[in-house]
Amino acid sequence: MLEEMIEEHEQAPKAKGHLNDFIDTLLSLKDAPIIDKRSIKGIVFDMIIGASETSSNVIEWAISELVRHPRVMESLQEELKDVVGMKKMVEDNDLAKLRYLDMVVKETLRLHPVVPLLAPHESMEDIVIEGYYIKKKSRIIVNAWAIGRDPKVWSENAQVFYPERFMNSSVDFKGQDFELIPFGSGRRSCPGIAMGLTIVKLVIAQLVHCFKWELPYGIGHHELDMNEKSGLSMPRATPLLLIPTYRLLHEALVN
Repeated sequence: MLEEMIEEHEQAPKAKGHLNDFIDTLLSLKDAPIIDKRSIKGIVFDMIIGASETSSNVIEWAISELVRHPRVMESLQEELKDVVGMKKMVEDNDLAKLRYLDMVVKETLRLHPVVPLLAPHESMEDIVIEGYYIKKKSRIIVNAWAIGRDPKVWSENAQVFYPERFMNSSVDFKGQDFELIPFGSGRRSCPGIAMGLTIVKLVIAQLVHCFKWELPYGIGHHELDMNEKSGLSMPRATPLLLIPTYRLLHEALVN
């Protein structure tokens, strides 16, 4: 599969105005001594595997929080109804217009970062930060989970799922605002951020737009188990079990 993907990029003519994607960029380095075709396949494979579990975890946490907060679910469904309509499914080109969805994803990543402890870094020099002495060559591990729940930054409702906190806010998760860094920052930040966010937003939007979601067995939304399973990533401790009901008009689902 990877071989076919790479060959397709090698043989495809580059039209005027063509924007290079990730594989095009790697192929541009193939003739240099730093990378070969085998390495390209390895990097692309890592990207696919790395994006699979992390994206599914974020989607599951987002749906969990939406089910626990019916007001937020209703607000998101209203936005989807207004922007997309009830006769078709959400498409890629709709995502830029879904402002409330963007806030929901930010709030999900604040409370449930993709990786709770970011990749280890090494301090390049002796330094004192906030009264703490950090020796040169110390291994530094950033706790993104704790930063996202710090009441000094996010106010006393830091533990509450409240997407509106990002309304009229310039805070983004692309590495420039250190209070929200689920993908890291700088040269060592996650290279799959654009792909991951597109997948997460599109899947959440389609699930929420197409279906109503209810908990089984008469469980109330405040009774949903929100415990986390510790590890390199942070999935739910128990799988999310919900009952879907169609929302869209029948014609949209048939098409």
